[in-house]
Amino acid sequence: MGLVQVAQRAQDLDRAAAFYEDLLGRPPTARFDPPGLLFFDLDGVRLLLEVGAPSALLYLRVDDLAATVERLRGRGVVVESEPHVIFRHEDGTLGPAGTDERHAFVRDSEDNLVGLVELT
Repeated sequence: MGLVQVAQRAQDLDRAAAFYEDLLGRPPTARFDPPGLLFFDLDGVRLLLEVGAPSALLYLRVDDLAATVERLRGRGVVVESEPHVIFRHEDGTLGPAGTDERHAFVRDSEDNLVGLVELT
C-alpha cells in the first residue's frame, strides 16, 4: 500500500497554482476546470488542489529551509513559525540516524498552514 494523492483546499485555483508552482519549483501536471481540480506531482504522489477539499496540513521537504523561508517571505508569504529543530533522529526510526529535523510553517495563498521540513 502507498500514498497516491493528498487533497488541499484552494478557493482560487489560479492563485493557488501560482503559489505552489513557485514553492515546488515546477508547473502543475494537470488542470480540470470545471470542476476545479489542479494537480502537482510530488515524486509520484499527487497533490490535488480543489475548491471543495478540506484544509490539510502538508509537510513538504525542502533542501534549504532558511533560504526557502526567506524567498517566500520576500514574496509576501506569511511565516507562522521560523525554522527550528523539532526532533533529533537518534535511531533512524523516522529519519536518518544522527540528523536533526528542522521545521518552519507558512500560510499558502489560500490561508492553509504548510509545514516545510529539512533534515540536517
